[in-house]
Amino acid sequence: MDLPQVVIIGGGFGGLDAARGLKGAPVRVTLLDRHNHHVFQPLLYQVATAALSPGDIASPIRWILRHQANIEVQLADVRSIDPGNHIVLTDRDPVPYDFLIVAAGAAHAYFGHPEWADRAPGLKTLDDALEMRRRVLLAFEAAERVKDSAEQRRLLTFVIVGGGPTGVELAGGLAEIARQTLRDDFRHIQPESARILLLEGGPYLLAAFPESLRQAARTSLDKLGVEVRTGAAVTGVDDEGVTVGGERIAAQTILWAAGVAASPLAASLGVPLDRAGRVVADATLTVPGHPEIFVAGDICSFQQDGRPLPGVAQVAKQQGAQAARNVLHAVRSEPLEPFRYRNYGNVATIGRGSAVVDIGPVRASGWFAWIFWLFLHVFWLIGFRNRVAVLGEWAWAYLTFQRRIRLITGERLWPQR
Repeated sequence: MDLPQVVIIGGGFGGLDAARGLKGAPVRVTLLDRHNHHVFQPLLYQVATAALSPGDIASPIRWILRHQANIEVQLADVRSIDPGNHIVLTDRDPVPYDFLIVAAGAAHAYFGHPEWADRAPGLKTLDDALEMRRRVLLAFEAAERVKDSAEQRRLLTFVIVGGGPTGVELAGGLAEIARQTLRDDFRHIQPESARILLLEGGPYLLAAFPESLRQAARTSLDKLGVEVRTGAAVTGVDDEGVTVGGERIAAQTILWAAGVAASPLAASLGVPLDRAGRVVADATLTVPGHPEIFVAGDICSFQQDGRPLPGVAQVAKQQGAQAARNVLHAVRSEPLEPFRYRNYGNVATIGRGSAVVDIGPVRASGWFAWIFWLFLHVFWLIGFRNRVAVLGEWAWAYLTFQRRIRLITGERLWPQR
């Protein structure tokens, strides 16, 4: 008898935990991803701010799942899903399935302005992180070559849009680069004079954190010299800078951390979507009208206790694992289990020696929270080599104030206008 075919789309947190949940099960598993690696996304900003190398936070998917005999990994760009015929359409051959777990993740959302994307890159992949790093370092190089003070000031102005954990962490990392790492590297500019603005359209930074920790984060950013503005919705992005309401801010480097939209694959399912383009899942993570299809992670719109779940790694991991369990229940003709998210808390770092932690009864900020954040992230990294490499880089940076991975990559050299 042929074993049921389970196809998993996406090798991120949700897809990887779904694959692990099917280890040794009486099913054949095919995992599809357009990248050959899994990225530890919470540390992408460390690559973008020259603190870590790409290989420190990523591992090949085949290597991660090498001991799982019932799984096959295929490098493929998934174009659409045909639920009627139980087929996933890719850039190569179609892939049939009996059960499908869609964990395709999310793309950047520019609130109806896709033309802003080229000027304000977001942070979802290693390529995004390397592009951010390139733009940041090139801005300092370009400022070193110009004589006009106004243009120099524009080149040394960095705008981060979005005051969630990614935006706060990017702002802290950029401040450290300017104030510490590059301070003695240039002859005609003072990198520490760089202006770093963090713009948040809502009333709070780190809205998911309690007020005391939000205030602690803002205080840490103030100490780093970051200009924080809340209630500052960006209304325009162009080659010269950004517009916030009626104010014009001249800036060369604009980094986007303000929102996400679900993968376009969701639309191909032909089922109800929410405003962000995510599939509105049933309680068991199945797609309405398609009990053989499950969704997990950023492509899944799921409400618990009347509130939508956040698009964070822990949600994706737990949904991926639950989707795998429900696939096995379906294979055995057993009732499916409803999904229930367990919130283990939130953490965010704000530069060297400062972080905020909100986990259960523990609410902390400052150096202790930073140490907790450090070891928590090292623990979740995949692979002994990655853990050792990251600890080594962080120790070096802490002792010397240096970031060794200050490499400008890519063929295009100077910032475009």
